[in-house]
Amino acid sequence: MFTTSGKPERVVSGMRPTGRLHLGHYHGVLKNWVDLQHEFDCFFFVADWHALTTHYEDPEVISANINDMVIDWLAAGIDPGNTTLFVQSQVPEHAELYLLLSMFMPLGRLERVPSFKDQQEKLRERDLATLGFLGYPLLQAADILVYRAGLVPVGEDQVPHIELTREVARRFNHLYGREAGFEEKAEAAIKKMGKKSAKLYRNLRTAYTEQGDHEALGRAHALLDEQKNITLGDKERLFGYLEGGGRVILVEPEARLTKASKVPGLDGQKMSKSYNNTIQLRDDPKRLEKTLRAMPTDPARVRRTDPGDPDKCPVWQFHEIYSSKSTRDWVKDGCTTAGIGCLDCKQPLIDALLKEQKILNERAEPYVRDQTQVSNIIADGCERAREVAEETMQEVRENIGL
Repeated sequence: MFTTSGKPERVVSGMRPTGRLHLGHYHGVLKNWVDLQHEFDCFFFVADWHALTTHYEDPEVISANINDMVIDWLAAGIDPGNTTLFVQSQVPEHAELYLLLSMFMPLGRLERVPSFKDQQEKLRERDLATLGFLGYPLLQAADILVYRAGLVPVGEDQVPHIELTREVARRFNHLYGREAGFEEKAEAAIKKMGKKSAKLYRNLRTAYTEQGDHEALGRAHALLDEQKNITLGDKERLFGYLEGGGRVILVEPEARLTKASKVPGLDGQKMSKSYNNTIQLRDDPKRLEKTLRAMPTDPARVRRTDPGDPDKCPVWQFHEIYSSKSTRDWVKDGCTTAGIGCLDCKQPLIDALLKEQKILNERAEPYVRDQTQVSNIIADGCERAREVAEETMQEVRENIGL
């Protein structure tokens, strides 16, 4: 997707390097990233500082998994020539913006983030009564805002974090977007647009401010994106002037909802390292086949001649992802009539997953063999990320007065 100025809209997303990725990550996140890279200007980062909020006592886990995670991304089909791949801690502007945002962030608001107590409950074996853990949603906001991202791909459970990010951007713009003579400068910028565009801008602004016409607001944003006669600073003033505020310094992102991953664990629960029920993204073929053959099935099928119910079998959930309709029909009929055994049922899955893993391992092999390629990809990504982030931070500092 492109803005009206012809530039692709920016997307930002990241993953914590706390262990090897599994099929849940592949189907739930990485396939979506692969699609996004063809439409947007994508920034994908290794969130090592976020990993530290829960793994501060064993940071070696984090450093050991960074390269493997990036190789998994490349194996999934992420194109380093078409995306910006980088490590969060190598772009210090994230930390600087996080610190500045923390100056006006109410602690109570962070305590009300839904995932705060949920994660504390899930990770009760860890001491998470720390400032770092409390502040991680604000660090997420900084990760997004420092790149002025328009879209953030998230599941429904992460939408509250995007709402918090929007609140933070709005608050920052309210505090620091006002400048002496703002309205006079905005009116002067309107005149620079030319008579026709200036008239249209005023009409659209009136329609939004007086009638609440959100379609008019969208058209006004598109109009500003097209303008060639005004400076970036004037554009930011006019974006803010549309809504009766000051300059738009930090952009409010939108959540782009992704489909929830349907990949079950080997035991039928959600696939998760915590449940020890995962299939790694680049697994060893022999181990993968052995694991799949040992998967539990419908408890009712004690003997080969006992009929079963696919809906009570974890293997069936994999068939719904990997098998064709004809194979699923064969499995359902064979299971319910005891016409096939559980190993017969598993064989098409074994074949499908081995084929998928073969592709992933072949893509990964050059990077596993020569990891300097991975280091170079990360270095190039960090350089570009810093350029974009520093541009934002320069404006942030100027508007705060630093």
